[in-house]
Amino acid sequence: MAANLTQQYKKAEDNYRRSQTPEEELKWLQVMLTEMPKHKATDHLQAKLKTQISEKRKEVESQKASGKKGAGVSRSFKIPRQGAGTAVIIGGPNAGKSQLLMTLTRATPEVAPYPFTTQQPQPGMMQWEDVFVQLIDTPPITPDFLEPYLLGYIRSAELVLLMVDLASDDGIEQCQDVINRLNATKTRLATESSLDEEDVGLSFTKTFLLANKIDTDGAAERLELLNELCKLPFKQYLINSTDITTLETLRNTVYDSMDVIRVYTKAPSKKEADMDKPFTIKRGETLLDLAELIHKDYVKTLKFGRIWGSAVHDGTPMKGDYVLQDKDVVEIHV
Repeated sequence: MAANLTQQYKKAEDNYRRSQTPEEELKWLQVMLTEMPKHKATDHLQAKLKTQISEKRKEVESQKASGKKGAGVSRSFKIPRQGAGTAVIIGGPNAGKSQLLMTLTRATPEVAPYPFTTQQPQPGMMQWEDVFVQLIDTPPITPDFLEPYLLGYIRSAELVLLMVDLASDDGIEQCQDVINRLNATKTRLATESSLDEEDVGLSFTKTFLLANKIDTDGAAERLELLNELCKLPFKQYLINSTDITTLETLRNTVYDSMDVIRVYTKAPSKKEADMDKPFTIKRGETLLDLAELIHKDYVKTLKFGRIWGSAVHDGTPMKGDYVLQDKDVVEIHV
């Protein structure tokens, strides 16, 4: 029997994956339970959700109690989501994460040839045509070191960029250490993003493998060894994080992985649309979704929208269930 999960449930699930704190996770788990259709096909999933909510509530209460007592509470850096989506850069020490951020964005992280230069996450905005994708550089992951907040970043991101240092004989082992460390948690790397059907607390985030410093001596041999020993299923890119010419294909596929479209808006009183700052929405979303993004009250007051785009004649009035296309121009009427 099919679960027939509603669109509201799927949105709550998406917000749960994007949560960066236990409090946010608890909130959206509760919404998921509320929005889940109640019938025999969802009985098992309801039970799993209730268990996850109970465990998450205990975690939140434990953290609050620890904070009140002044005990050692792990650091947390909440970075607001911006742009068309988020890609988190992870890897072992000296993999080139900060250099990649600096080359693809205007961010200025500290870059040095010694491990653990990055002590806290650093965001930057990567431009793709007229939109931006948020990149987040992170501290290294080792068998003995994993900042707990990184799990929230990885789970909430649309994409993970796993970097491996091909200039070092230690690079392969360090890459495998990252995989092993994450596999010991409920936040895993995968070829596609999803939640486990049997355990909603177990999440998988789409990952690309970036084989960095490909032009250094011995890099080709180390890459061959990496593919022989690790056999990682992720899509692979050969790059030099200091050379922008090796990063253009990566830039394009990072944006494609956000799975968004651009929509431009036009005020009814204006002849021309605002073509400088498009809204980005998930592919397959509707005019009503755009209206809610512009102003939450528009969900209730939307009458129609006039559309200029590839799927309709210019200026055609469409209702809220119209599926928007890339580069549509929309005139909202409420």
